[in-house]
Amino acid sequence: MSNKMWGGRFASGPDAIMEAINVSIDVDRHLYAQDIAASKAHASMLAQQGIITDDDARKIAHGLDTILSEIDNGDFSFDRSLEDIHMNVESRLSALIGPAAGRLHTARSRNDQVATDFRLWMRDTIDSLDGALADYQTALAERALEHADTVMPGLTHLQTAQPVTFGHHLLAYVEMAARDRGRFADARKRLNESPLGAAALAGTSFPVDRDMTAKALGFDRPMANSLDAVSDRDFVMETLAAATIASVHLSRLAEEIVIWTSPLVGLVSLSEKFTTGSSIMPQKRNPDAAELVRAKAGRIAGALNAIIMVMKGLPLAYQKDMQEDKEGAMDALSALSLCLAAMTGMVRDITPDVARMKKAAGEGYATATDLADWLVRTLKMPFRDAHHVTGRIVSAASARNLPLHRLPLEDMRAVEPRITEEVFGVLSATNSVRSRTSYGGTAPRNVRTQAKRWLKRLGKDTP
Repeated sequence: MSNKMWGGRFASGPDAIMEAINVSIDVDRHLYAQDIAASKAHASMLAQQGIITDDDARKIAHGLDTILSEIDNGDFSFDRSLEDIHMNVESRLSALIGPAAGRLHTARSRNDQVATDFRLWMRDTIDSLDGALADYQTALAERALEHADTVMPGLTHLQTAQPVTFGHHLLAYVEMAARDRGRFADARKRLNESPLGAAALAGTSFPVDRDMTAKALGFDRPMANSLDAVSDRDFVMETLAAATIASVHLSRLAEEIVIWTSPLVGLVSLSEKFTTGSSIMPQKRNPDAAELVRAKAGRIAGALNAIIMVMKGLPLAYQKDMQEDKEGAMDALSALSLCLAAMTGMVRDITPDVARMKKAAGEGYATATDLADWLVRTLKMPFRDAHHVTGRIVSAASARNLPLHRLPLEDMRAVEPRITEEVFGVLSATNSVRSRTSYGGTAPRNVRTQAKRWLKRLGKDTP
C-alpha cells in the first residue's frame, strides 16, 4: 500500500529498509509544539486571504489545539509509518475534523514547514540556554565577590606565574560566558526570519501573506528567497558553533576543577553532591561531574562537524540529507544545557582551601615580577636589566631553598647593592595581588567592583 499522505504517484509501499532509513518521527516529534503553532498561523492566514473558509480555519485550529493537548498529556500515538511529525499531526487532524484537515497543507510544503518548525525550536532553545548561561554567570560572580581577597597561584604553562585572587579567576569565566551569550544572541537574530510560504522551493501561486505568518510566529520578517528559505541550515551550524565554543569554556573550568580537587594539588574540594565513589577503593571521591562536562565538549563539537559535513556539498534546494540536521543538534544542545546546570551547581558547591591556596600562591617564586617591577620603579632600572637582576636573585634563593621573601637582604645586595629593606613590602603574595590595580587586574578592589557590576547587569542585588 502506498503512503496515503503522499503516495498518489506510487502503486505500492516502500521496502521495510526504505521505511526504516526514511522515517524521522523518533527525532522530529520533539518539534510538535512548533509544528502546531506554525500550522495554526498558516491556517489563519489562509482564511484571512480567502484561500480557505473561516469555518475550515476554525475547525483546523480547534483540531490542532486538541492534538497539542493530547501530545502534552501523553495521549497521542505516533505512527512511524507516517514518517514525520507533520504527517502524524495531519493524519490525526483528519481523524478529528474530516475533510477540512486536507486544506491545511494548501500553499505550503513539508520543506518550508520543517524549516519553520526547526527555526522556532532553535529559537526557543537559544532562549533557554541564554537563561542557563545567565544563571552560571550569577553563580560565578557571587563566588567571585565572596573570594575577592582569596589569594591563589596564577599559572601559565601550568607553571607558577604570578599570584591572583580566586575571585579574579572566576570572573574570567563570567567574561567567557558573556561572549557565549553574545554569539547565541547573534545566531538568534539571524535565524529569526520565516521560511513559511516558500513552499517546496519556488514559492506558491496562492495569494499568501507571508508577513502575516512571520509576525504571528514572532519572526522579524519572511525570508526573501524561496530557494534559500527551504535549503538554508546556517542557523543550525551557527548555533552549534556557539554551543561548541561555550562547551569548550565549560570544559576548561571542568579541567581546572579536576586538577584542583586532586589530593596532589588540593586547592578546592567538592561535596558529595558532585562527586562519586569507587567500587573498589573506599577512599576515593571522584570529580565525575566535572569530567563528564569535559567529555561532552567533544560530543557537542562532533555535532557541529556532522552538520557541516551534511551541508558541504548540497546543491539547491532541499535534499533529504537535511533530515540529518536535527538529531545531532538536539542531542548537543541538550548536552550543553545539562553541562551548564552541572557547572553552575559545582561553582556554588566548591569549597576553596584558602590557606593552601595562599601558600601555593607564594611558591615557585611567583612574586619575581613584583621584584623586577620594584627595581624599575624604585631604582629606575630599565626593565630588561631588572629582569636579569631578578633572575640572579631567584637563582640565589633557589640555591638556598628559600622563598624570595625569606632571602636575606645581604644576599640580594650581593647581586644589586642598592636594594633596600623596602623591597620586602612587595614580595608577599598578598601585597602582589593588591598592587595589580590596573583596569582588568587582580587587585581585590577591582574584583569586587567587577563582580558587583556583573551582578547588577544580571539583575541581582549586591551588598
